[in-house]
Amino acid sequence: MNVRVGLGIDFHRFDPGRALALGGVKIPHDRGLAGHSDADVLLHAICDALLGAAALGDIGHHFPVGDPVYKGISSLELLRRTVAVLAEAGYAPHQVDAVVVAEKPLLAPHIPTMRERIAAALGLDVSAVSVKATTPEGMGALGRGEGIGAWAVALIRTGGGGPGK
Repeated sequence: MNVRVGLGIDFHRFDPGRALALGGVKIPHDRGLAGHSDADVLLHAICDALLGAAALGDIGHHFPVGDPVYKGISSLELLRRTVAVLAEAGYAPHQVDAVVVAEKPLLAPHIPTMRERIAAALGLDVSAVSVKATTPEGMGALGRGEGIGAWAVALIRTGGGGPGK
């Protein structure tokens, strides 16, 4: 089995007129995130990590912001489409580790559901998907509550084996 690793990073500002979606889960909060799709910063970072591992560009290349097809689309659907792009290139997700950085809201209660939804979209067992959350301790734009950031590392594989279903 050949493996490759990729890194994804994404940031979105808060938008008081939108619902908050993170990891494919609607999170109760007074503001959502601004973006062309549902602005799920966690899933966008994961998509970029997967695409980067395969040297296939980034999420903006495959799902352009100006394209009306992607207006308001669920980022879980973008993640599923990213898996299809990988498959066309001969790759499959193997493992994902991600962290969300946000001053608020509290994310810990939602992480098990995030992991389940991400794993399902990737075709992996939940044991191959890690999601963590941390606060920036009041530092910088994220610490001031201006938005949310996410970092993800993805391992992809060619051939079979591993923790996939």
